[in-house]
Amino acid sequence: MKALVYHGPGKKSWEEVPDAVIEDSTDVVVKVDTTTICGTDLHILSGDVAAVTEGRILGHEAVGTVTQIGDSVTSFSVGDRVLVPAVTKCGRCAYCQSGMPSHCQTVGGVGWILGHLIDGTQAEFVRVPYADTSLYAVPDDISNEQAIFLADSLPTGYEVGVLAGKVRPGSTVAVVGAGAVGLAAILTTGLWGAARTIAIDSNKFRLEKALEFGATDVVEVGPGTVADVIALTDGLGVDVAIEAVGYPETLLTAASLVRPGGTIANVGVHGTPVELPMQDLWIQNLTFTMGLVDTVSIPTLLKMVGTGRIRSELMGTHSYTFDEFDRAYDTFAHAADNKALKVIISPSS
Repeated sequence: MKALVYHGPGKKSWEEVPDAVIEDSTDVVVKVDTTTICGTDLHILSGDVAAVTEGRILGHEAVGTVTQIGDSVTSFSVGDRVLVPAVTKCGRCAYCQSGMPSHCQTVGGVGWILGHLIDGTQAEFVRVPYADTSLYAVPDDISNEQAIFLADSLPTGYEVGVLAGKVRPGSTVAVVGAGAVGLAAILTTGLWGAARTIAIDSNKFRLEKALEFGATDVVEVGPGTVADVIALTDGLGVDVAIEAVGYPETLLTAASLVRPGGTIANVGVHGTPVELPMQDLWIQNLTFTMGLVDTVSIPTLLKMVGTGRIRSELMGTHSYTFDEFDRAYDTFAHAADNKALKVIISPSS
């Protein structure tokens, strides 16, 4: 089979590799019908993720068809169309039992193993461990192009942003960063009755998309960003500020927008320390949350997509074939220049 293989910082290649096969009784092999690229993949190519070693097949999101099943697999059969999420879970360890499979102990202490600790989904076939507790059946009324974004981006924005931020009916929400995950948060704030959702970004295209995704207001980043947002809230600040970028300055912006008693929900992946002005924040009765996605919301999100309540397909702006992986990566790496959100990658035939 062919797969996209990591060969060290800045190096990748679409090449022939050994076929994915069943290694344990809980495994299935899935023929990849649709995959995509995550910002984490760009971090890997930059050499930021030391655990990813040379020779690793990249990718941790897919929709595909089961082609082989292990002897212990009971919930899936050959021919089933499935969603392969970013998180693999055994379903039995302490963290899985407490609803936090992002830290599954059985698979190594972190649920994100595909394209990280084992070979991933940017390939013609992928082996998925613990299939019964990790995969999700895709209903017939949901297309691959809708389902693929439920593997990571959509549940990340929803779980780590909207749910952790405790968005409630009537809430005023600010989303700092209108990239794919920030837009996923915007897309799902309405599920909890947010009265106002303010998108904040430096890119005009993303702000236009934010309105399409359900934002009620947009604020372009500039010297008056904080004042502009505060003005939209009658001087009070927002109930929930969702940070979806991962830079110190964006987290500080989010913190400056929240009213007393509000919540700062950090979704962005931070690679450097952030110094928070605790001398000012402690007295505000704020809640500060952060974490990895668990993907436990996927069944709910599948229902919402199936009924048209969530238009997940809006996230896909560019489509490529497997033979065009280099173009797909270039487009995604320069998303602002290419007016790209997420790319959809499928076999050529």
